[in-house]
Amino acid sequence: MSRIGKLPIPIPGGVTIEVSPENLVKVKGKLGELYQQVDPKITVKVEGTNLIVQRSSDERDDRSKHGLYRSLLSNMVKGVSEGYTITQELIGVGYKATAKDQLLELSLGYSHNIAMELPAEIKVETTAERGRNNTIILKSIDKQLIGQVAAKIRSLRKPEPYKGKGIRFLGEEIKKKAGKSASSQ
Repeated sequence: MSRIGKLPIPIPGGVTIEVSPENLVKVKGKLGELYQQVDPKITVKVEGTNLIVQRSSDERDDRSKHGLYRSLLSNMVKGVSEGYTITQELIGVGYKATAKDQLLELSLGYSHNIAMELPAEIKVETTAERGRNNTIILKSIDKQLIGQVAAKIRSLRKPEPYKGKGIRFLGEEIKKKAGKSASSQ
């Protein structure tokens, strides 16, 4: 039995879950609603205040999908009830970020500014306080989408290992390398 797959998913108050005969799971909460198509070999049932995910056989493929779908459904339940937030820091002289609606404009030391159009499901804020690094705050109910967007933003200027300049997640530690040193003779 899958350690992850056998765990029941607690359903918090205010969250409703509907499972259609075609194995389409609809999770609705105070922040929005999400859908997930589940493999036919995996069954999803609502029992009381828990969501139960079961598999039909012990084949390798079924065992791997059992834990996968349980994790996806758990992320959906948490997303519609609490939501997800990712905070990124811009570290470097002159690195700035400004947000207007769904447009994120980044100044990252290139000869031009970079403009990113973000999906409608993601809310973005930027902060610029004196004496602190500029930050980008992403909020969404979809964990997969917010992670993908955050990784795309980070890939525009990854932290470099000598001075640590670039875009990093809040609290992320960068291993710094020692630079050139004068040879002793």
